[in-house]
Amino acid sequence: MSSADRDAAVEPWWRDGGFRPALVACLTLSAAVGVFGVSFGVGSVSAGASVLQTCALSFFVFTGASQFSAMSVIGAGGSIGSALGGALLLAARNGVYGLAMSRRLDGSLGRRLVAAQFTIDETTAMSVAQPTRREQNLAFWVTAVALFVFWNLGTLIGALAGSAIDPETYGLDAAFPAGFVAMVWPLLSDRRARTAAIIGGIVCLATTPLTPVGVPILLSVVGVLVGLQRPAPSPEVSAS
Repeated sequence: MSSADRDAAVEPWWRDGGFRPALVACLTLSAAVGVFGVSFGVGSVSAGASVLQTCALSFFVFTGASQFSAMSVIGAGGSIGSALGGALLLAARNGVYGLAMSRRLDGSLGRRLVAAQFTIDETTAMSVAQPTRREQNLAFWVTAVALFVFWNLGTLIGALAGSAIDPETYGLDAAFPAGFVAMVWPLLSDRRARTAAIIGGIVCLATTPLTPVGVPILLSVVGVLVGLQRPAPSPEVSAS
């Protein structure tokens, strides 16, 4: 073991100067996402859920896009099946993240099972951005714990606020669509992602008058087929 490795092993991770920028980024991201938790709490209560139900959903499900999708369907009068179907489709990407993180996270089976609950967009992104295995583990768990705290705290604040006022009076009934758009907006920087979003939006709009509430969201998943297409091989590859 090198002297640098020995120093890293002895020095507490929160005092590690090399990891400090990543630590700040993890905490900042978690706090920012917690703001969307407030939107979810308000929107969930306005959709008819109680404060306890809203908080339980954030605590046990802990994947924002799926929560927004499910409660928006239920709030519009859709069935539990439609809400669950859309939420599961959105959550399926976490399985792919799990495959990527399985090569980066250390620990026993129990620890890995706990990590599976926290394997979402933000924890995966912060982890894979780090250069070393140790920092990847640290970034994952710091983001996971901080995000879990901020998300559930934001949900509680939003749910309490939503139960104390009429969300429609203050325009807070738009919290679901606004929050959902804000969460997916960064993904639209990619051309294929924009194409997938446009296709999904067109399908959803076209089928809304024809199908029960919640079904258009399920049908709009055809947009992801754009992302499954293989890019055309380069001329060098074709010539070989």
